[in-house]
Amino acid sequence: MQNDFTLSLNASYEVDLAGRVQRTVEGATASAEQSAADLENTRLLLTADVANNYFNLRSTDIELDVVLRSIGLQRRALELVTARHDYGAVSGLDVAQQQALLDSTLTQVDVLKKQRAQYEHALATLTGTPAPSFELPVDLREIRPPAVPLGVPSEMLQRRPDVASAERAMAAANAQIGVATAAFYPSVIISPTVGVDSRTIETLFNGPSLLWSVGVSATQMLFDGGRVRANVDFAKAGYDATVGNYRRTVLTAMQEVEDGITGLSALDRATTQAQAAVTAARRVLDMATSHYEGGASTYLDVITAQQSLLTVERQAAQLQGQRLLISVFLVKALGGDWEGPVTLGSLARKE
Repeated sequence: MQNDFTLSLNASYEVDLAGRVQRTVEGATASAEQSAADLENTRLLLTADVANNYFNLRSTDIELDVVLRSIGLQRRALELVTARHDYGAVSGLDVAQQQALLDSTLTQVDVLKKQRAQYEHALATLTGTPAPSFELPVDLREIRPPAVPLGVPSEMLQRRPDVASAERAMAAANAQIGVATAAFYPSVIISPTVGVDSRTIETLFNGPSLLWSVGVSATQMLFDGGRVRANVDFAKAGYDATVGNYRRTVLTAMQEVEDGITGLSALDRATTQAQAAVTAARRVLDMATSHYEGGASTYLDVITAQQSLLTVERQAAQLQGQRLLISVFLVKALGGDWEGPVTLGSLARKE
């Protein structure tokens, strides 16, 4: 019987002559960075969705307040015209007209409350809260859109995670071309081995027991029926597709930024004009009421003035909401808030 004690260590190293290993690592790194950009894009979309629903809710609050104030005005007008009817100063037609206007305005309250509830429920879902246990109180503070620099250079688009994702996808596809091309060249592997061998364990680590060897192997495909060439063509086609997608993403980003800038400027002008229209409509209502009380006009003029005031006040509230939404759209088009993270509480800051 003979004992034989052996201890060995084997290693294998591929000589990266054609850059296959390096290109594989580059492709994997680019794919990981693409996944990170996709995560940021998802976070940006979620944040924009939260902001849109929040601003829709606040603009509905303002619009609802306009309608409720109009109802108060119309009720006081109804009391006035009813008193004049009781004294025989006017006909029952004036009372009926004012009552019909009041009833029509009252129906709008429930419609706006329904819209507000839907925005509130959407916010609950987006924040991971059950809708029945989520509630945001009415807040009528003026909300101004964040200051967005209009002269934004094109380099700002590089902050967009979807642009970054498309660029990293292009880099990963380009690396795959290198991996496919490396198949044309031989694969060289160096396999060193070192160890000890002895009949007795006492002399196992002595010098004469040392064993070592170095092996080199090379493999090369001689005939593959065009498979390697087809793989290279396939990789190049994939790269061309990612280039086209990257170009489309960049053009879309530039379009969205331009749409946001022009839309914000147009809504700023429209909001200023709407405020002037509200002031004029209030003056018209005061004049119509005075003329009616003095007997110089019919009550239809008062009804028309009340309807016009309600319309322009609601339009002003809706334009304010649209300004907030287009600001969210522009910030999203630029890749997110560059002044710090956005929270639900920071959306309602008062300036």
